[in-house]
Amino acid sequence: MNIVPDARGDVGGDGSRTQARHQAIIATVKRQGYASNEELARLFDVAVQTIRRDIRTLDAAGEVLRHHGGASAPSSVENIAYPQRQIRNRGEKDAIGELAAAAIPDGASLFVNIGTTTEAFARALAGHKGLQVITNNLHVATLLAGSEDCRVVVTGGTVRVRDGGILGPDSLTMLSRYRADYGVIGISGIDEDGTLLDYDAEEIRASELIRANSRKIFLLADHTKFGRRPLMDAGSIAGVTAFFTDRMPPAPICEMLAAHDVALVLVGEDVRKRTI
Repeated sequence: MNIVPDARGDVGGDGSRTQARHQAIIATVKRQGYASNEELARLFDVAVQTIRRDIRTLDAAGEVLRHHGGASAPSSVENIAYPQRQIRNRGEKDAIGELAAAAIPDGASLFVNIGTTTEAFARALAGHKGLQVITNNLHVATLLAGSEDCRVVVTGGTVRVRDGGILGPDSLTMLSRYRADYGVIGISGIDEDGTLLDYDAEEIRASELIRANSRKIFLLADHTKFGRRPLMDAGSIAGVTAFFTDRMPPAPICEMLAAHDVALVLVGEDVRKRTI
């Protein structure tokens, strides 16, 4: 007879309960893309410490990717669906966006690329004056187009329906024609050696042009991107001016930031007291 565990994975025997919970954790993380330790502990009615042990075991087995505070799905070839990314860690992304926006002075020119965290940044630019924004993100353009104090330039190209990204040769040509004070970029993953990782070659090329044509580069990423391993190399975190995030990165990344004089700016810090 097959025994189907309930939501907590409670079947006969400690080993059976653990195994069933592990399978349920894998299914939950793959379905959601990311789950926090606290969320999993509530779902399976166990202590957070138990979930941490479970996640370490599953990470070692390659079933999930362990992060500080939770776990993500291990796919290296396909990103989480855009609607899920919009709501995933929304509070953290909004906080990061507000922090980075506070570091942008009035009268600045800036690139803003594709991503939900850069969209949070765009929302946080309300109240700035005299900005000029060049973007290949249709959502960013829509968020900023209603402001009389922000001139928006949208690149040509093909709009990707699933996330509003504007890609293709025309988009790259337009990005190459501008020089801006700031390039504000997101990323899908950051490996422990500081390599920036993403899923799409066209997005990477657009990001490379933004970085090459910006006087300062702001990288925005929440903590779930630490250790996440998309397939494609998109450069190094050592090449940005400042990294805005919500939690302290792993030690190797911190060491690289310090070695290359990259400012680490954490949510909760008063960025106006810093020179970036």
